[in-house]
Amino acid sequence: MPFTVALAGRPNVGKSTLFNRLAGRRLALVSDMPGLTRDWREAEVELGGLKVRLLDTAGLDDGPAESLGARMREGARRAIAEADLCLFLIDARAGITEADAELASLLRRGTTPVVLVANKCEGRAGRDGYYEAFELGLGAPVSISAEHGEAIGDIIDIIRAAAARAPGSAGTGEDERPLRLVVIGRPNAGKSTLINRLVGSERLLAGPEAGITRDAIAIDWVWRGVPIRLYDTAGLRRSARVGEHAEKLARADALRAIRFAEVVIVLVDARQSLDKQDLHLAGLVAEEGRAMVLAASKGDLVPDRPAYLKALRKGLDDKLPALRGAPVVLVSALAGWGLDELIEAALGAGRTWNRRIPTGELNRWFAGITERHPPPAVSGRRVRLRYITQASSRPPTFVVFTTRPDAIGESYRRYIVNELRAAFGLGGVPIRIHLRKGKNPYAKEV
Repeated sequence: MPFTVALAGRPNVGKSTLFNRLAGRRLALVSDMPGLTRDWREAEVELGGLKVRLLDTAGLDDGPAESLGARMREGARRAIAEADLCLFLIDARAGITEADAELASLLRRGTTPVVLVANKCEGRAGRDGYYEAFELGLGAPVSISAEHGEAIGDIIDIIRAAAARAPGSAGTGEDERPLRLVVIGRPNAGKSTLINRLVGSERLLAGPEAGITRDAIAIDWVWRGVPIRLYDTAGLRRSARVGEHAEKLARADALRAIRFAEVVIVLVDARQSLDKQDLHLAGLVAEEGRAMVLAASKGDLVPDRPAYLKALRKGLDDKLPALRGAPVVLVSALAGWGLDELIEAALGAGRTWNRRIPTGELNRWFAGITERHPPPAVSGRRVRLRYITQASSRPPTFVVFTTRPDAIGESYRRYIVNELRAAFGLGGVPIRIHLRKGKNPYAKEV
């Protein structure tokens, strides 16, 4: 039987909309009227090469025994129990309701794995509800907008990863999805030559002329059993120097490839120092939240390689702290050395980019660093840091709950980021820190 996924939640949170979106066609009725779905509907769909049986359940709501509502609720519970994975939806714009909390408690007691999904997160209206969802005790929520199709790819990735871990899995899952690896650099840095050497054929046009590559070209490749999708991109110059229409299009295509990448190799020429344009390219990687590896091509021409690597690492860390600790590798496409080390560094960067840290371990660490170096008081008032949680990976994103978010300065944010890197080995990936105000347990509700 295909891997079975049930969509659950109280009425009108968007289960049927997500069901239709995943199915790729309008199968379930959708309306603003709560309780439109009564019996659970199913459909067999293919998500990224994986066959999935989707179950759209009725809204789980209270009702007298033997009533229609009670029978709808019992049918939904049977569907959840039958499923291999449950996607529990909440309406982020409405916030967490008492019904959501009761349903979360019910699902925690069950045996079906549960993924919390915060729907209707388009714009800013759902931001507060998204962070409130952490209180349900079901882990970090996945923020989506089923109606607008936002982050549906994340849901598909989660389903495929769960199917790969399920007993009896045939191996179709996250491990078979190729790593999206993009190579960028200035014109004539040797990107096409490097990729040709990696794949073992003259797949790409290469030569001494700058600007040969215009399109972002994808090549499927397997390295030691690991599927990789390599992207060669056009050489990127400063925007002010881009004049030709074709070059503008090529630049836009290269930037689009970075946005869809997981790991980006920034290729520089080892015969030249790390200049402003190289740092600008690395900064683009950091802005898009991708993992980075810095590769110096033509490394066979460097006389003192250890000293050069040390200087390159120091220059990168000093001038681009957002990617502090990024791997730095010397390679030579013509000589054919350093290539295995380069791919191993890229795979390691991808694992770091995807890493999740358990909340308990994270808060034990957090208590230590805040006790050792608490945030400075503002106007004589102490700032309390309550706890920290990892909201998402890709890149690692953390939420710090505090009494006064506006009182935490940029220097203290950097302190938290630097300590995170050192403690959990998060070098070479951007780290996002969001500050949220925790609820006052002594405040009276109006």
